[in-house]
Amino acid sequence: MPKIRWMNASRTLYVTREVLGLVGMGVALFWSAGRLDWWPAWAALAVMAIWTAATAFIVLHYNPDLLAERLGPRKGEKRWDAAIVPLMGLITLVRYILAGLDQRYGWTGGLPAAVQLAALALCTLGYDVLFVWAIAANAFFSRIVRIQPERGHTVATGGPYRYVRHPAYAGAILYELAVPFLLASWPALIASGLSILLLVLRTALEDRTLRAELTGYADYARQVRYRLLPGIW
Repeated sequence: MPKIRWMNASRTLYVTREVLGLVGMGVALFWSAGRLDWWPAWAALAVMAIWTAATAFIVLHYNPDLLAERLGPRKGEKRWDAAIVPLMGLITLVRYILAGLDQRYGWTGGLPAAVQLAALALCTLGYDVLFVWAIAANAFFSRIVRIQPERGHTVATGGPYRYVRHPAYAGAILYELAVPFLLASWPALIASGLSILLLVLRTALEDRTLRAELTGYADYARQVRYRLLPGIW
C-alpha cells in the first residue's frame, strides 16, 4: 500500500508539473501579446501539449521506472548541467515573452502564412516525432545528465539512436530553429539561437561524460559516428 500511495502521489506531482509548464508557456505568450486570438501561439502550445501528453503516456504507462528517475533525488548530476538547464529554461521564457511583445508592437511585421505553416510542421517533427521517439527508445532517458547505476544503465541503441547519438537534442534544435518563424518574431530567433548554442554545448559535454562513464558507450560511438546530424556532426 505505501508503494501504491507513493506511485499515485508521484503521478499527480508529475502531471501537475507538466500542466503548469504548459500554463506558464501560455501565460508568457498571450499575456505579452495582449490578446488570445493569435493562432501561431495556440499552434506552438498545441505542439508542446502533444509532446507533454505523449511523454506522460510513455513515462506513466510504457516505462514507469522513468517516473522515479524524473522526480527522485538527482544523485550524480553534473555541475555544468545544473547550470545549463535552468539557463535554457529562462531563455525559453524570454523567447515566448519577446514573441508576444513582437506580436503586440509589430517589430517584425509578420511573415507569410506558408512560412509559418512550414515552421509548424518542423516544430511538430522536432518535438512530437523525433523527441518523443527518442524517449520511447531509451529506458534511461532523464531530464538531467547523469549515469544511473542503480537502474543498471545501459546504452540505448534502438529507434533514432541507430542514426545519431543524441536524437532528442536534434529534435529540440529543430524546434528551436522553427518556432520563431511560426511565431513570426526575429527577436525570438535571437533567443532561440542562444538556446541552440547551449544545446550543442550540452550535447558535447554529455557525449564526453557518457564516453568516460557509461560502459559500452565508446563502442557505440564508434558505430554511430554522428551526434546530431547524420553525415555532418
